[in-house]
Amino acid sequence: VIGFIYGYITEQFGWTVYIVMAGFALSCLLTLPPWPMYRRNPLKWLPVQESGTEEKKAADRKPKRHSKS
Repeated sequence: VIGFIYGYITEQFGWTVYIVMAGFALSCLLTLPPWPMYRRNPLKWLPVQESGTEEKKAADRKPKRHSKS
């Protein structure tokens, strides 16, 4: 937003691009590396299910009935 506003005020599209790209680079630098502060409380993922259970669940499902409008 700052890049668009500054570019509009100065009427220079190049500055808009530079500021937006700098903001993108800063946000990537803050979020992409595995910083220790982000790894303190890891998420607990669900256990991996066997492939046989997926076929069984698909067979157990009842087909959905669509109401006529």
